[in-house]
Amino acid sequence: MTTVTSNSSKEKEYESKDDSKTVRVIFISLLLDLLAFTMILPLFPALLDHYESVDSGNGLYSVFLNKIHKLSSLLNAPENINSVLFGGFLGSMYSLLQFLGTPIVGGLSDVYGRKPLMMLCLTGIALSYLLWAFSSNFGLFIIARIIGGISKGNISLSMAIISDATSAATRGRAMALVGIAFSVGFVLGPMIGAMFAKMSIGSRESQWYALPAMFAFFLSMCDLFYVAINMKETLPIKNRAKSLVNGISGAIVYINPIDLFQFNGVTDLTNTELQQLRSLGKTYFLYLFIYSGLEFTLTFLTHYSFGFSRMQQGWMFLGIGTIMALLQGTWVRQVPEHKTKAVIELGLWLAVPSFVCIGIAKDLMMLYFGIFLFAVSTAMIVTCMMTLVSKVGPENQKGIITGIFRSLGALARACGPVVASIAFWSLGSCTSYLIGAVALIIPPIILRNIT
Repeated sequence: MTTVTSNSSKEKEYESKDDSKTVRVIFISLLLDLLAFTMILPLFPALLDHYESVDSGNGLYSVFLNKIHKLSSLLNAPENINSVLFGGFLGSMYSLLQFLGTPIVGGLSDVYGRKPLMMLCLTGIALSYLLWAFSSNFGLFIIARIIGGISKGNISLSMAIISDATSAATRGRAMALVGIAFSVGFVLGPMIGAMFAKMSIGSRESQWYALPAMFAFFLSMCDLFYVAINMKETLPIKNRAKSLVNGISGAIVYINPIDLFQFNGVTDLTNTELQQLRSLGKTYFLYLFIYSGLEFTLTFLTHYSFGFSRMQQGWMFLGIGTIMALLQGTWVRQVPEHKTKAVIELGLWLAVPSFVCIGIAKDLMMLYFGIFLFAVSTAMIVTCMMTLVSKVGPENQKGIITGIFRSLGALARACGPVVASIAFWSLGSCTSYLIGAVALIIPPIILRNIT
């Protein structure tokens, strides 16, 4: 009996150490991935201007541009912001591919294991950055974004790996590390991208984007080799889906919008819990739909209205990320459980004046104040929303519930940028942001009615 107990203790100790190592590997992998992913954010407006300037008149950019010129003449929209519509299309396309591809990747990983699918995703991401570095025309750049969007299932796959490798007692701390990786990535990534783009100017002005793209490729290759060497498979064969059909059948509930909003994939809920989830889902989707539109068009607004350079764009994202990281790492994480809903509601109301201030800004003071409110509200809403969601439903359904919310978020990000870009392009920035501010009144009203 003593021997059995001793062996059992050793096994538990080994598993605990293995869990800790797996979480550390995922944290470093996500950090490398997000640093590379966010580098392109401040470069989008200049990238699209570049592809317009190098297009010979027969390329894909010109094909799209000619159609937009015809439409802009009908709508009397300013032609100098045509690239905003291109940007909205690319941003929404990337998120849509992620929305469609992520459940399939998850389903395949249930059959073949986590590590092979993680390696496949990271390889695709690395290939997308390499294509971006050599994308001498708009068509190659779009192909790079398509490959990157399809391969972006590594984020949700990382969540699944953490769930495999941790117990209920340690999962919260592990997920907190994931949040830190996101904060650091979104703080440093845009600044790194802007710095590399600035360094490349002068020597190769026509290919200024190659240096940040190659550095993103370098980070992604480091990520790929690091995971290949250090990550262990976390889904035992005995726990895998028996067939490919069983593995991907559950993906439908994450792709069908009706199933998503109705939370049809969740079982063992009371009527009250189901109504709470549906209301929270609507609140989250509508907020993120409008938020992602502002987030994406903000770089175009500062580029065209205030003449921000790539470096200034990087400093702007650094400021937003720093404010969010400071708030999330100090005050927000200390919010008592009974005040979570109130903090979300306050954040939603703060988002309204942030849109107004950015929309009507004629000088940098008003713009910076609106961006400050934008960062503060974001730090409050996103973190507390997921905390509130995690309190609803039985323990054995938490994974499904959070998976549906991730899919709702991806769907919102797939729709938001293109809708906001069309509004920005056809109505102008001021009208677009004011409409967004009015629409943002709805989410806190929905939230307030949740019992």
